[in-house]
Amino acid sequence: MPMVALDMETTGLDERRHAIVSVGVVPFTLNRIKLAERHYWVVKPSRPLAEESIAYHHITHSEIAEAPDFEVILDELLAQLAGRLVVVHFRNIERPFLNAAVKARRGEGLLFPMIDTMSLEARLHRQTLWARFRRWLGRPPVSIRLNASRERYGLPAYQGHHALVDALATAELLQAQIANHYRPETPLKDIWC
Repeated sequence: MPMVALDMETTGLDERRHAIVSVGVVPFTLNRIKLAERHYWVVKPSRPLAEESIAYHHITHSEIAEAPDFEVILDELLAQLAGRLVVVHFRNIERPFLNAAVKARRGEGLLFPMIDTMSLEARLHRQTLWARFRRWLGRPPVSIRLNASRERYGLPAYQGHHALVDALATAELLQAQIANHYRPETPLKDIWC
């Protein structure tokens, strides 16, 4: 099954008050990451770029001054997603921001199932009997952030908060999750949301 890892950097965490500033996509399968087919776009956000967000994603005012509106890249982005299973790390950012951006420009939203590597990590490390026992003992929950999740599989640490790098990191993480916890024949309904 062809897949594509998707990541976005935004001006904040609320799709009603903030906007997308960059998008990265990396096509892959369970056996291969297709870096030659990757895409990365910086886009002009429809809302002001907050100084706090620059500290996270390092996209500056001068970069977005030259960037196109999301509408300009939308058809190319949709072509990258078409026919592929979309994989994200924390669907509660990518899904609502993508839906809001498409709805604002095309008049209707865009919702589809995704595989969320963060949700898979939560199932494995926060929703088990062992996780409940740890909470009962007063221990902090296991981190399911992207770099912490990757570390558990022996994957290298990447500099975070860059849409293309995080998309690559997400693709590698799903490959490791499937290799360690699932069979390649696992029905999609067991892992998507």
